[in-house]
Amino acid sequence: MLIAGFPAGAWGTNCYLVAPAAGEECVIIDPGHQAADGVAEAVRKHRLKPVAVVLTHGHIDHVASVVPVCGAHDVPAWIHPDDRYMMNDPEKGIGRSIGMPLLGELTVGEPDDVKELADGAKLELAGLELSVAHAPGHTKGSVTFGMPEAADIPPILFSGDLLFAGSIGRTDLPGGDMAEMLDSLARVCLPLDDSTVVLSGHGPQTTIGQERSTNPYLRQVATGQGASQAPRRGM
Repeated sequence: MLIAGFPAGAWGTNCYLVAPAAGEECVIIDPGHQAADGVAEAVRKHRLKPVAVVLTHGHIDHVASVVPVCGAHDVPAWIHPDDRYMMNDPEKGIGRSIGMPLLGELTVGEPDDVKELADGAKLELAGLELSVAHAPGHTKGSVTFGMPEAADIPPILFSGDLLFAGSIGRTDLPGGDMAEMLDSLARVCLPLDDSTVVLSGHGPQTTIGQERSTNPYLRQVATGQGASQAPRRGM
């Protein structure tokens, strides 16, 4: 298994390229702001052939490079239908102007081929199996992508902005909802094995076991306590 990840752009959003091995087909997860050059470098370095872009949600810091990346490799983009509108209207997804200088650097719009994700779907792409879980709370169309344990590789969760190391995604932007976030944490994250590696939209990797014992929000839903006041992250 090859996972090449790097933080991209003004928001430091993690973009991942996932393949069975170097020299094979790959899936690109969340090519955000200024991610196109990093994707191209990883493709060259590991001799990869992209077959799809998959998106954890529609915020501009996760989708800003979708059009050039999909165009460069002639591949489709997968996104949940509830977040699809943000590709064409990113400001509507964050409820305020992101600034004209920055907006001028972005390629707003949809790639030529857009496919919609559904809760519980199994995507067979690049010799990989990605399990889709709808996880609203950060946005209405947020999803996670799970990969099963294989050989000596533990299960993996690409959590987007649902779960971070020590925190969760913010819920104060349009479409955000704390009750939905806590429900998604309980439904999507709590049932996972402690060994599950969490690769999130921002920050370092962690594990479900680490977050189960230390993350105030995951502990909250596990114990049924009141709302946590710990800081949240993401755009």
